[in-house]
Amino acid sequence: MGVKIAVFASGTGTNADAIIRFFKADEVADVTLVVSSKHGAGVLDVADGHGVVSVVVDKDVMADEEVLLALLEAYEIDFIVLAGWLRLIPPFLVRAFNGRMLNIHPALLPKFGGKGMWGHHVHEAVKAAGEKVSGITIHQVSEAYDEGAIVAQFETSVEANDSASDIEAKVRALELKHFPVVIKKFILASMG
Repeated sequence: MGVKIAVFASGTGTNADAIIRFFKADEVADVTLVVSSKHGAGVLDVADGHGVVSVVVDKDVMADEEVLLALLEAYEIDFIVLAGWLRLIPPFLVRAFNGRMLNIHPALLPKFGGKGMWGHHVHEAVKAAGEKVSGITIHQVSEAYDEGAIVAQFETSVEANDSASDIEAKVRALELKHFPVVIKKFILASMG
């Protein structure tokens, strides 16, 4: 087994599902832990369905350097992927996994990023701004929301009659297609 990945997710787990499936068929890495910020999140069912260990980490644990790092160490985690994680990553975790943590954002950063810019909020803002394109940004994680070094971006057109939901569907298709591949390339480059 290669690199051990922890996927941090707060929602339904569509990206987590795609990532787990991708690496099950790949020797570079394996998703060995799913971390959720809330009980009842769909991603916990996704993890269970794939036989991947999952844990719910509340605000107190996220803020406790000793406890959180011990948890990740117990599962021998080498790399963290944020796939719909809604909390700011604490500075100690950014430092501990410097260069080994990627996030996906459902817009073309630096536009439509920052606190409060997640999920449908992003797509509604893109629609309201009359943008002709949107897409995804995969970036390294820094101590500020959506400000880490950009690793890859992929675009999709936005038509005048597209609703926020239409934009979301186009962006989601990009996420599922590209995120696992970019994670693999990034891991291989960092092992270089």
